Amino acid sequence: MIELIGEANAAGAGLVSACREIGISLRTLQHWRKAFGGDGDGVDRRKGSSRLVVHRLNEEERQRILLTCNQPEYASLPPGQIVPALADQGLYIGSESSFYRVLHQAGQCHRRGRARLPQEPRSVPRLMADRPNAVWSWDITYLPTTVRGVWLYLYLVIDVWSRKVVAWDVAEMESADIAADLVKRACLRERYCRPKGFGANQSPQQPLILHADNGNAMRAATLESRLEELGVLRSFSRPRVSNDNPYSESLFRTVKYRPDYPSRPFDSKDEACEWVAAFVDWYNHRHRHSGNKFVTPHQRHSGAAKAICQQRAEVYEKARQTNPARWSRSTRCWRQPEEVWINKPSEEPDPILALPLVEAA
Repeated sequence: MIELIGEANAAGAGLVSACREIGISLRTLQHWRKAFGGDGDGVDRRKGSSRLVVHRLNEEERQRILLTCNQPEYASLPPGQIVPALADQGLYIGSESSFYRVLHQAGQCHRRGRARLPQEPRSVPRLMADRPNAVWSWDITYLPTTVRGVWLYLYLVIDVWSRKVVAWDVAEMESADIAADLVKRACLRERYCRPKGFGANQSPQQPLILHADNGNAMRAATLESRLEELGVLRSFSRPRVSNDNPYSESLFRTVKYRPDYPSRPFDSKDEACEWVAAFVDWYNHRHRHSGNKFVTPHQRHSGAAKAICQQRAEVYEKARQTNPARWSRSTRCWRQPEEVWINKPSEEPDPILALPLVEAA
């Protein structure tokens, strides 16, 4: 830096301006020139510390610490337990920090014992849906029965872009086979076909992504194999982060907080299926979803929402022209959202966060 500033100064630049470009002050440059020599040869002429540490561990003490830590009775214990154990025997070799320092310098400061190593932070799943059947989200929830301790399992698959329930099932167990058949039926119903060149990155159409949490049924090999046959990619939430699967969690809340949700447990699986079928019909065809600008999921999924919102905009504009004094600004925006995200990235990308956690099934 001293050399570069000298070249810039010789070319006609001021020292203050040159220092500002590098991000230092003129006073810092003066200190550097005094410490490293006025000629800027880069040699460090600082004297350094002349303090002599008399209580530093000698080589014999260091080797004794290493031999003690490597004994069979201490091999799986951290220094925090080794030092008190030695004190109980009337021995003191060094402090805990000295033990850690010696082990670290010897390359032996690793996790001791059979406990699993701390897991690295999982990357944040970032998924974007800009059309129907681009990203599906699914999960399983419990439905109570009249038998204490016995539950029914409600499987729901929702299209993230339109919020439409594309498949559902009620079962007496949580099974990957049931989930695999459910996804297959959903693909047949939505006429989703395996993209050409799937797995070879040759398809112009992006494959469908199925997002879920980390349950046993979600990660089972049976479901993985079926998704591979269908040409569907998998995505998973981070462990213990419910916000990574927000659309399924929100749908379950809508299910269980409906006014007509039974106040008593279900008597049988048939009764639960009958109620869920009625709920899905209401949710897809009559429920005006706030995330869809208050059109039904079926209307957005089928493409009819654009014309409906255009008509609403015309009605609002006509009302504004009739009574302009009642409108301080423009009319309400009825434009449909073009993109729907799971964990939308911020404007400034975070270098710590990785790309979407999408695993090819």
